[in-house]
Amino acid sequence: MTAQQAAPAAASGSKLPHELDDRQRALAFFTVLTAVVLEVADTTIVNTALPAIRGGLGASPAAMQWIVAGYLLTLGSLLLLGGRLGDTFGHRTLFLGGVAGFVAASALCGLAPTPGVLVLARVLQGAAGAMMGPQTMAIVQLLYTPLERVRRLAFFGMIIGLAAIIGPIIGGFLIELNLFGLGWRLIFLINLPVGLFALAVGRVALPRTGEEHKGLAIDLPGAALFAAGFGLILLALIQAHDDLGLAPAAAILFGGISAVGLGWRRSVARRAAGLPAMIEPSLFALPTFRWGVIAAMAFNSSSVGFLMIFAVALQQGLALTPLKTALIHIPFGLGVMVAVALLVPRLLPKLGRLLPMAGGVLMAAGIVSTLALIHARVEGGPLLIATLALAGIGFGTLSGPLGPIVVSEVPRTHAGTASATMRTAQQLGGALGIALVGSAYFAVAGHDAAARLAGLVPGAIMVAALLTIAVLAVSRLPSTLFATERKPAAD
Repeated sequence: MTAQQAAPAAASGSKLPHELDDRQRALAFFTVLTAVVLEVADTTIVNTALPAIRGGLGASPAAMQWIVAGYLLTLGSLLLLGGRLGDTFGHRTLFLGGVAGFVAASALCGLAPTPGVLVLARVLQGAAGAMMGPQTMAIVQLLYTPLERVRRLAFFGMIIGLAAIIGPIIGGFLIELNLFGLGWRLIFLINLPVGLFALAVGRVALPRTGEEHKGLAIDLPGAALFAAGFGLILLALIQAHDDLGLAPAAAILFGGISAVGLGWRRSVARRAAGLPAMIEPSLFALPTFRWGVIAAMAFNSSSVGFLMIFAVALQQGLALTPLKTALIHIPFGLGVMVAVALLVPRLLPKLGRLLPMAGGVLMAAGIVSTLALIHARVEGGPLLIATLALAGIGFGTLSGPLGPIVVSEVPRTHAGTASATMRTAQQLGGALGIALVGSAYFAVAGHDAAARLAGLVPGAIMVAALLTIAVLAVSRLPSTLFATERKPAAD
């Protein structure tokens, strides 16, 4: 970039979105895309590293679960709060602050001396992601007109989906690379140059987005109730088989459910009184939104849980290297891409809810078959490739339609809230999947290879149960979901 070219870019941060030229908008779009890839990839990149972290830090099975679930918990619990703060203080400000926090937390992850410090760093990383993530979509909406936005958001969604799938693959390659002897720490430290690049470019490329203070229209007690409730639920599920015991775990679980219930009742009461609330209860009166969110949450629970126990079983059960573990993920990723890019666009308008229902069945069959082969010590070959590809195709045909399903009848005035609620449900579903599937998997006594393979049986059962919930939720959607006579609700 020449000095003459850099000058207008450097001035972008002082401009409003409509004042940017095409090149400046493209640079701003690339900046937010880079940041969101970091947020999404860090959801799954850690899976391949869990056995190495266990060996390096002496992490217990519960700590391994918290390393994944802690990130998802704070990310999901604080997404709505992050969106509200962006509306109040400006999306540019919150985005840059979130990126800076994400970089700092990633450094702490990479330098963590104990499992406890790593879990804490992951919790902070998720909180920073929750401040950064909601701003990306808002900035894209501000950069482009509605017509221009369609293509950008389609590309945005494709990249986000791809980042989640290739996370474990990148993790395996980074661990095998072992640059400077860093081993598993490199999967976190790699965020530093990428995040600092996004931060530096973002400071000059991102436009002002109305950063005048509008007043803190946020229900902080409501946010605290939801975050505390989900945290207690995960604590009970993850620690029950480790050191809590059944009775204390049941009490903590009841407390968590009660806190979530109180948060819901508070939101309903505040919205009825015309006050700001963390969620929009009226959205759940729409069958497409209600059942679509349930399906998305159950789907994310099953998929995140599967990817974790799959990576752990390959390394601790079959003694595969991180690189071989990464390569085995490739057929699954290719299946997802084929489904999202080719099958969903062609079949969704014709089949409606039948497509994601079939996808859930295919995904369950593929995952159960894959885990059965791993349990039988099959390390590769055409059959394992086929079952993984089948699971990937099912993954894509179930997950691909869920976004359009959830917003199909949402009024445009609630589009942002609906999107944030959907993402919250997905992240919390992922954390719940780590707790449910992980607990079933690690409940088999022992830390040797035999135990890690034996745990695949209860793990597969739990994954299949969660996918059954997802399919049943999709089946409750209107049969004419994508027909021309069904239109979004009025504003």
